[in-house]
Amino acid sequence: MSDAVIQHIALALFGLALAHTFAAKQFERLSHRFPRHAGLFHLLGEVEVVFGFWAIVLILAMAVMQGGSPALAYAESRNYTEPLFVFVVMVVAASRPVLRTVVWAVDTTARLLPLPTALAGAWLGMAAVPLLGSVITEPAAMTIAALMLAPQVFRRDVPERIKYFALGVLFVNVSIGGTLTSYAAPPVLMVAATWQWDSAFMFTHFGWKAALAVVANATLATVLLRKHLATPPSGAAAQAEPPVPLPLVLVHLALLAGVVLLAHHPVAFLGLFLLFLGVTQAYERHQSPLILKEALLVGFFLAGLVVLGGMQAWWLQPIVSSLEPLALFFGALGLTAVTDNAALTYLGSLITGISQDAQYMLVAGAVAGGGLTVIANAPNPAGVALLKRGFEDESIGAGGLLLGALGPTALAAAAFLLL
Repeated sequence: MSDAVIQHIALALFGLALAHTFAAKQFERLSHRFPRHAGLFHLLGEVEVVFGFWAIVLILAMAVMQGGSPALAYAESRNYTEPLFVFVVMVVAASRPVLRTVVWAVDTTARLLPLPTALAGAWLGMAAVPLLGSVITEPAAMTIAALMLAPQVFRRDVPERIKYFALGVLFVNVSIGGTLTSYAAPPVLMVAATWQWDSAFMFTHFGWKAALAVVANATLATVLLRKHLATPPSGAAAQAEPPVPLPLVLVHLALLAGVVLLAHHPVAFLGLFLLFLGVTQAYERHQSPLILKEALLVGFFLAGLVVLGGMQAWWLQPIVSSLEPLALFFGALGLTAVTDNAALTYLGSLITGISQDAQYMLVAGAVAGGGLTVIANAPNPAGVALLKRGFEDESIGAGGLLLGALGPTALAAAAFLLL
């Protein structure tokens, strides 16, 4: 069986996975309508399962058509560092010592601002934490922001339209908020070494523009949410829990810093993760239940995207290489919605002789469009996994997310194009 046939099959399966993503909410509704098959429909309705499921179908199809050895060889040739890192950093960042520390810092800052505490807390969660992603990486920022905002913003009694807008703001802000440095945003990381972009370059060309857009998006979302905000969870609930000893907090923060610094070395950060699990077991009384299930599902989603996305270069790269800079910006913004933005910029880094203007436009479009869909940016599945319980049917609809993200995306795009 020729490679061209397999590539077209992979494209068809990729299209089915995208359609499945948009239909996930309908499967959740079917699980309530047909209780005898609720388990199957609920599984198919889990957005985090979609790409992993269709990646398995692709490998099975390759095994049937080409044999088991070539299929396994392709699966093993993919780089799974990013899925592994997102899994590890989600669990570590969501641990009680780390989360309580960030919540305390946000709560303290919120009381200093000339705003009601609930309003200031929500604004900081959608502005300061995404910008913090430039230091602790975007997946960690998404995890912390989602856990902070879930009880305050993403609740059942908040209107769905407002929640989807707030979700779009969070996803877009995390996507662009990691561009103040050269290592925190996956689409930037893919090109930084090839194009010799360091953190100083990122801040002067992208970072300050992204920061202005993040602040504007967060401010607009907070204004719309002002009548629906709950008391920040750092108050009574946090006081009811026993305080975490400072040495244990420092150990957790050190482990998180180590994982971030070793983000491209899976053997090393997995070793730190095993040490983290040992520490949490030893001091279980100071821990909340680890989000292992949610993190595993997100890792499965991203691994599936790696497998399916690895077969899409044959049609994506010609499109990217044929566009002029301004067209490339809008092309990257649109293509990001249907493929991971890191994969898109990686393909751009392979183009020989690409101009500096085209380089800027490609990355700017890719990060600006990172909130449009679940697959547009690597941290988005983490946000979905942690926030979906606050939405109708405990599922986040792809259409609702797309509509909610359009405004924040337009504002981010304007910042990168006009400033």
